[in-house]
Amino acid sequence: MELTYLTIGEAASLISRSELSPVELAQAYLERIQRLQPRLNSFITITAEAAITSARLLKDEVLAGKWRGSLHGIPLALKDLYETAGVRTTHGSTFNASYVPDADAWVVNKLSAAGTVLLGKTNMHEIALGVTNVNPHYGPARNPWDLERVTGGSSGGSAAALAAGMCMTSLGSDTGGSIRIPASLCGVVGLKPTFGRVSLRGVIPLSWNLDHAGPMARCVRDVAILLDAIAGYDPDDPASADVPTGNYLAQLEGGIRGWRIALASDEFFTRADEQVVEAIQAAAGVLTVLGAQVIPMQLPEGHAAALANGNMVTSDAAAFHRQRLEDHPSGFGSDVLQRLQMGAARTSSEYVLLRREQSRLRRLYERFFEDFDILIMPSTPVVAPPIEGPDAIEQARLLTRFTAPFNLTGLPALSLPCGFSRDGLPIGLQIVGRPWAEAAILRVGQAYEQATEWHLRRPDLD
Repeated sequence: MELTYLTIGEAASLISRSELSPVELAQAYLERIQRLQPRLNSFITITAEAAITSARLLKDEVLAGKWRGSLHGIPLALKDLYETAGVRTTHGSTFNASYVPDADAWVVNKLSAAGTVLLGKTNMHEIALGVTNVNPHYGPARNPWDLERVTGGSSGGSAAALAAGMCMTSLGSDTGGSIRIPASLCGVVGLKPTFGRVSLRGVIPLSWNLDHAGPMARCVRDVAILLDAIAGYDPDDPASADVPTGNYLAQLEGGIRGWRIALASDEFFTRADEQVVEAIQAAAGVLTVLGAQVIPMQLPEGHAAALANGNMVTSDAAAFHRQRLEDHPSGFGSDVLQRLQMGAARTSSEYVLLRREQSRLRRLYERFFEDFDILIMPSTPVVAPPIEGPDAIEQARLLTRFTAPFNLTGLPALSLPCGFSRDGLPIGLQIVGRPWAEAAILRVGQAYEQATEWHLRRPDLD
């Protein structure tokens, strides 16, 4: 039994019966982190001592007959923009290099109460404004499938750590694709929930209007377990929505027979590497075999939605970082500084028009789902680019092409593995649903995952 590649469900079953100790599991992950961190640079901060202390307490609870549930003793890594009491939260920047919060983010507090064990804080693109995870201050995170390629970002450290067996699950954030892009490029599963589904309180912002917090794992079921733990209304978060969450895990196995699935087939969403297009077509074929009706469709105004999202992100980020941008611009890396300055130069009239465009496109996309249960397309148009490839700004335009429209519209979207390139690099399938339809997209993801074996592949790191 290879401990660091157990699923949450497998580990939970063993822990609940005292056949696996949370201490043994945490030690296995910490040993793997120690061995692989010099090569992958997935973490910014490793909390080894605190993890073992926490695991011992959780072990004692199990022995005393107190088991908190599926996340009891589960080793977790957090993207380094989730505030953690007593543990530095760098935000991938120099400005927060010594910032130690007094309190946990709302979702971190929920996960701690559920019994997770924090292994550390993962590497990320500086201030979350980028999708390569080539961080000038903490070094690049490296893709476990090819160490000379990017992980994607900005949650790149989380995705790389998952693929490499350095954590069992993680939380990322997604403003233009920052959960789904690294999930796609590293061959793991990542969910961007509906805007307002998961509290952002204690998550350092990039955009107050576009940020989403969400779970990442190696399989769809584990993502559902984590979403069950973190979804819900937070009255102290202005963006949080008071909408019932349901039980995501309970709805996974219903199948998709008779569902109407739209396959994005217009020029914007098919302009991708040939191998990516072939993998998505093959995935559509699997869904058809599972009983769904897959219908090629023209998706409304994808380019307009992606463009508006990108422009809003930089303007919102410039607003949040306005004082630092004015007083200490040299503290930012070159690509991030350039994008912040572009956002700061946008006029208030231009920004108002972007917000109006957001409202219009949200309604347009919501109406699209009146005729379909689910929408599918690639997560990214290419596999992981080389670290020494085009600059980060150019990569952002490319890699957010298929993800950014669903930040602007706030729709839930999942990325999961659906193939590999001839060079052995992962390809991601993106599944999108109507507002609050996380259960539906997870159900499609589970049906597809169980019919294929892509999620079982592991990078050769030994």
